[in-house]
Amino acid sequence: MSAPTWIFDLDDTLHQASLGIFAHISRMMNLYMERHLAMTEEEARRLRLQYWQRYGATLQGLVRHHGVDARHFLQETHLLDELYRWLVWEPSLVATLRTLPGRKIVLSNGPQHYIEGLLHRMNIRQQFAACYGMEKMRFQPKPDRRGFRCMLQAERLDPAFCIMVEDSLPNLYAAKSLGMRTVWISRECRKPAFVDVRISKLSQLLRQRW
Repeated sequence: MSAPTWIFDLDDTLHQASLGIFAHISRMMNLYMERHLAMTEEEARRLRLQYWQRYGATLQGLVRHHGVDARHFLQETHLLDELYRWLVWEPSLVATLRTLPGRKIVLSNGPQHYIEGLLHRMNIRQQFAACYGMEKMRFQPKPDRRGFRCMLQAERLDPAFCIMVEDSLPNLYAAKSLGMRTVWISRECRKPAFVDVRISKLSQLLRQRW
């Protein structure tokens, strides 16, 4: 069997966004909503969380219910120079990606400039054949299957020969429903039925037979 195509999430998969980047992006989103939608800090925080839980991304709710310009929002809330200071990744990441057989693609709910910027900063952009952010997913974020299908169609991929590597269970559930194999990045002991492999760090991918 030929090598699979690997579909990697970005945040909390290729780097540890929960150590600081997520918190800063959340603050920037709150400030954007306060400034452009005339909300209080508490109103913005509550609504942002509500939209994230309902749509998988705050942006979807802001576009649908408030007419926010998607590209302006993504640019203003993902300022790379402010985010680089919190960027943390596995020291062995470059070696892991180089050794892992098969084509590699990034599929993230982040904006395109954010994905490209972080991958270049980590010196791993050259390991990926393509990167798909919100813009290239036609603003249909995971776990919406339409976002996955945009990438699959554009890359002419058969999901049966793809492996999705993610930290998010809803996103893995969607990938599995499309026919992909799934890898969950987690330190939890449980493994849901729709997860094929659970690992705690990316270097453990090299221990598996694919």
